[in-house]
Amino acid sequence: MTDYTPPLREIRFALDALAGLPDLARLPGYEEATPDLTDSILEEAGKIASGVLAPLNRVGDLDGAKLTDAGVRTTPGWSGAWGTLIEGGWNGLSYPTEYGGMGLPGVLNLAVQEMWAAANLAFSLCPMLTQGATNAINTYGSDDQKARFLPNMVSGEWTGTMNLTEPLAGSDLAAVRTRAVPEGDHYRITGQKIFITYGDHDLAENIIHLVLARLPDAPEGVKGISLFIVPKVLEDGTPNDVACVSLEHKLGIHGSPTAVLAFGEKGGALGELVGEPNRGLEYMFAMMNHARLGVGLQGLAIAERAYQQARAYARERRQGKPVGWTGGPVGIVEHPDVRRLLMSMKARIEAMRGLIYRVGADTDISHAHPDPEVRAAARRRVDLLTPVAKGWSTETGIELASLGVQVHGGMGYIEETGAAQHWRDSRITSIYEGTTAIQANALVGRNVLRDGGAAVGEFIAEVAGEGRALADGPLAAEGAALVEAADTAARAVEALVAAGRGDPRRAFAGSVPFLMLLGTLAGGQALARAASAAQAEIDKGENDPWWQARVGLARFYMAHVLPRAAAELPAIREGAEQVFAFDEDLL
Repeated sequence: MTDYTPPLREIRFALDALAGLPDLARLPGYEEATPDLTDSILEEAGKIASGVLAPLNRVGDLDGAKLTDAGVRTTPGWSGAWGTLIEGGWNGLSYPTEYGGMGLPGVLNLAVQEMWAAANLAFSLCPMLTQGATNAINTYGSDDQKARFLPNMVSGEWTGTMNLTEPLAGSDLAAVRTRAVPEGDHYRITGQKIFITYGDHDLAENIIHLVLARLPDAPEGVKGISLFIVPKVLEDGTPNDVACVSLEHKLGIHGSPTAVLAFGEKGGALGELVGEPNRGLEYMFAMMNHARLGVGLQGLAIAERAYQQARAYARERRQGKPVGWTGGPVGIVEHPDVRRLLMSMKARIEAMRGLIYRVGADTDISHAHPDPEVRAAARRRVDLLTPVAKGWSTETGIELASLGVQVHGGMGYIEETGAAQHWRDSRITSIYEGTTAIQANALVGRNVLRDGGAAVGEFIAEVAGEGRALADGPLAAEGAALVEAADTAARAVEALVAAGRGDPRRAFAGSVPFLMLLGTLAGGQALARAASAAQAEIDKGENDPWWQARVGLARFYMAHVLPRAAAELPAIREGAEQVFAFDEDLL
């Protein structure tokens, strides 16, 4: 398996030119995010990614987490790697200094998490979920709960989990049956949760489970769900009534323990209520939205890792003579279709990075900007683009990991090369934290049908305006392509709104094609912005080929990837009816 090299220049460019980190650093609370500190953080995080986490990636695939009589044993080396993160305070990058964090913008934390997920996706799930649980407690917990739980969670000495899914309640959280019975100043929690990532492990002295459960008098459905903090170890040092009864045997991410947890087999696990009763699903979304953007980031990260390996193999592998080649032996990188595959991977990686970092930056703006109107506009963009960033980036990441196997040819199908592991690891990303269809349904239901397309229309108009602004310059053709794709997206919105007025099934039957269309458009916007920033440097006399490559990637994307937007339109506008063309017994 090829070593991982953090793409620091590309990451820094995306942070500055696409996410606007210099502007974020002028917002209240983010002043410490100076260029020097940012460089230092990225460089050190890159060293940890390449030198500590990446060497354990293959080890975790071959010797994954195991359930023993003493609990879950993680992959050899995992504990030492987690200790490295604790020693450096990395888990607290974006958290308030009052709890031991660094108080830096969340988008900078995204950049660090990208490198760690690319280096070792299975390992990176633990800090991602711990940060999500920390977010939920920081947002909705009482002052007492924050004081007792956040310092150790921010430091990473304690980790966190999200407990939603049950054997008979997968994505349908209305069917949650875990019970929480009041007892004095606490609650007795009983029930079973499945698919709990890092639900048990030996990395930290305590695990803080955030658990969805029902009170005895709770109404039915999602309005009757409450959120509880259920520690693995109680404050007096005794074990809580929480047991890992099994670990799932998975296609990939073998180093990540995916646990089945039983609460209350010995009388009831002790838990405490977060916030108000029956508002648990609302509170859990603080963690879920963090996780959804984090999983979208995993799509980007695994694609970057697969690309680096495919590129290295293509440079080294010599087979056949490329069409039109007149020199001596050369790597397959000179074969036209191998070059097309690598360009497709690289262009879409940079498109995903631009989109995801933008959502991260807008999240920071929605929290820190002093103008409430600016905060509200940023929140609208976050609500609109989070399902796109999660759904489109994970589907794209899976496709690019598969292309990485294709570049290797037959050797890609052989486990020893490592290319297959990237695809196996990637395959879960479009499923957990809400499948692509769930993301697409949220996109269409909340951002198209509910407001008649106003929110998404605002974004489409923004993209079209940026495309028209390129009309008189060297990127005129790319701008015209962007305008055309934006017009396609506008027509798709019209079709969905019209379908929603009649048979809503037709609108939702086209929701995934629409999500893919909007993701493709957002990726085009990101690359157009990147090309514009690069062209400005070229116009100032910069002759570094790296800047020309930004322009070249945008041109490739507009020619090879952006046309996919138009291809999605018929499925949205005319094809939804065919989804229900005959009865289910004929499927």
